[in-house]
Amino acid sequence: MALSDSLLILSLALAIEAAVGYPNRLYTAIGHPVTWIGRLIKMLDGRLNREDSSFGWRRAAGILALLVLLTVTGLVTWATTALLQPLGLVGILLLAILASSLIAQRSLHEHVAAVSKGLREGGIEGGRQAVSMIVGRNPQSLDEAGVSRAAIESLAENFSDGIVAPAFWLGLGGLPGAALYKAANTADSMIGHRTPRHAAFGWAAARFDDLVNLPASRLTALLIIVAAALHRGASAPGAWQAVRRDASHHRSPNAGWPEAAMAGALGLRLAGPRVYGDVRVEDRWMGDGRAEATADDIDLALKLYRTACALLFSLSAGLALLAWFIVR
Repeated sequence: MALSDSLLILSLALAIEAAVGYPNRLYTAIGHPVTWIGRLIKMLDGRLNREDSSFGWRRAAGILALLVLLTVTGLVTWATTALLQPLGLVGILLLAILASSLIAQRSLHEHVAAVSKGLREGGIEGGRQAVSMIVGRNPQSLDEAGVSRAAIESLAENFSDGIVAPAFWLGLGGLPGAALYKAANTADSMIGHRTPRHAAFGWAAARFDDLVNLPASRLTALLIIVAAALHRGASAPGAWQAVRRDASHHRSPNAGWPEAAMAGALGLRLAGPRVYGDVRVEDRWMGDGRAEATADDIDLALKLYRTACALLFSLSAGLALLAWFIVR
């Protein structure tokens, strides 16, 4: 597929997903591509990840599982592209509709906005209930500031791996590129954990996910910085300084970039010590502002997010137009 076509598909997919998201009726009827990918990962985990095997064998089995996952995903989406591409503009539109299911602009906004609404209308319990839908940490350990920070951290991190990363790989590789990224990211979320069961088997998935998220995490930070420059009450210099100072100190090689940018833009401290289940994780702080975040900070973060999404669309549309002129 020509780069000009994949960039056009990207622009259309971003617009379609922002407008309609992924309809609940469609999800109820057929599920979602991530759930289909998840079933394959679960099957591979059950068949290949044997607890009586050695650490080395389980690591090799995890590499095999990742290769099978990527091969199946790539073949299905390549065949779909080959079938639809000859249809011209109709095929481009159909590919964009399919690709829009791999981007989560609208649903991420709805879930984070629900936390702000929950805090305002239901107090701390309302906020805890809403934030439990988007983070893995123990919500009962969070006060209002903790709930607000968790929502903003989730917004920043998921903007990178739920929107910018699939968009980046969609622009470069069309539907197969975005689907392969989504498969890798889903594998990381399901098996890329340092637990007794997945420390070996999920090693390849975790390392590969780190690799494919590298460019998008940096681009996400840049989009947040530019968005901060366009909003009163946000600080682009603060975002830039926080990224330079703190991003590399996050335990993830990628999550620190968008989290630090958002923290600096809002004048907050994000990340830091957190509790997942019964386990306390001693992470470094991102940003050097106040830790007492509120629902107002969530609302401002959502404004930055909407602007950053608009910037991403503008960038993709501009590149698509440029590529079209070049290939004429």
